[in-house]
Amino acid sequence: MTSAQVINPATEEVVTTIEAASEAATDAAIARAQQAGAGWRALAPGDRARLLRRFADAVDADLEHLARLEVTNAGHTIGNARWEAGNVRDVLHYSAGLPERLLGNQIPVAGGVNITFHEPLGVVGVIVPWNFPMPIAAWGFAPALAAGNTVVLKPAELTPLTAIRLGELALEAGLPENVFQVVTGKGSVVGQRFVTHPAVRKVVFTGSTEVGKQIMAGCAQQVKRVTLELGGKSANVVFADADLERAAATAPYAVFDNAGQDCCARSRILVQRSVFDRFLELLEPAVKGVRVGDPGDAATEMGPLISAAHRDQVAGFIEPSTKIAFTGTRPDGPGFWFAPTVVLPTSPADRLLTEEVFGPVVAVLPFEDEADAIRIANDTEYGLSGSIWTSDVGRALRVSRAVESGNLSVNSHSSVRYWTPFGGFKQSGLGRELGPDAARAFTETKNVFIATD
Repeated sequence: MTSAQVINPATEEVVTTIEAASEAATDAAIARAQQAGAGWRALAPGDRARLLRRFADAVDADLEHLARLEVTNAGHTIGNARWEAGNVRDVLHYSAGLPERLLGNQIPVAGGVNITFHEPLGVVGVIVPWNFPMPIAAWGFAPALAAGNTVVLKPAELTPLTAIRLGELALEAGLPENVFQVVTGKGSVVGQRFVTHPAVRKVVFTGSTEVGKQIMAGCAQQVKRVTLELGGKSANVVFADADLERAAATAPYAVFDNAGQDCCARSRILVQRSVFDRFLELLEPAVKGVRVGDPGDAATEMGPLISAAHRDQVAGFIEPSTKIAFTGTRPDGPGFWFAPTVVLPTSPADRLLTEEVFGPVVAVLPFEDEADAIRIANDTEYGLSGSIWTSDVGRALRVSRAVESGNLSVNSHSSVRYWTPFGGFKQSGLGRELGPDAARAFTETKNVFIATD
């Protein structure tokens, strides 16, 4: 095996070195998962549920440790990291209720009885990104385990530490060996083997649209199931009748949270022209007030970018011709810092309006009326999330139905609730995670007819 360094993005210091699995090691993990599958799927639903609850309790007992690992490894603020670890716990508890609710149907037929079953797929490969390593991992592995599948999880090369710890906690909680495994390594090796190995019956991937397309094409060769949560270029639409003070005060956290490294980031703020100047006046102090710095400090609101390479990529979006309205602050010294930045695009073709920056940069532009707002909001290849700010309930419903996006919030920026579906339209992805039907996405429906003549 080769190895890779894990870097603290706030200090640029080496935290540890992690082994990168080879194709042979990945195959061995898949074989172990396949062998463990028979026993796991044969467990009574209540017993599977109890083990998942014990896993959730183990995460809860280790919550502060997991959060501190994420601060060190991913540069997340400690407040966010605690929420993320808590989300893993909550998703596991919620998923523990699913094994006993995977109900089939009895369908009326002539000459017999017809019933359906939801059978587990087998081995599921889950590929996790570096921006939210803990919760996105749980969104894949928890419902897959609940449905009776075994899981091999590949964390991002940059952020493997919490995934490794979750694998340890699963064993400590009593999950049978090899039912849930963590394999660290390169996407081109481990992730690609998930795609090509015939024993892996489904791949769950969160990451860029470009890589998602490659995974989908590869899985098509075996008619293998996929769930894809990909890029975003979400709009934050502010109408003139909105509570402007609240909309402006919350807008920075809709895009600068996690330093903008969020597929759901509202990186386009669309403001009705009649209140455009006033909104910018309100937005400026809110942006300049974002506290950027040591992610381990409870007062910090935004940490660093994940790596020097990613910082350079974000900086590349700011060209000499870019009209910058104002910026926030950033620390001096070591760390992959980037100041919160507000830009005013001068052309609909501006990259800052069409491409996913994945950093703390937001574009603000005016619109004329409701129809114009919908047109601009939909003028993107993505459709993951977004916000609508208005005091008119009818308008809120009309615009929500018209905007091509999988997750919308009215007078809010909330995208994720573990008890509701999550996923994108267009090139933001395929399939849905979370919610009451999450486990069914990891099953095949089997139809059985029993003759009674």
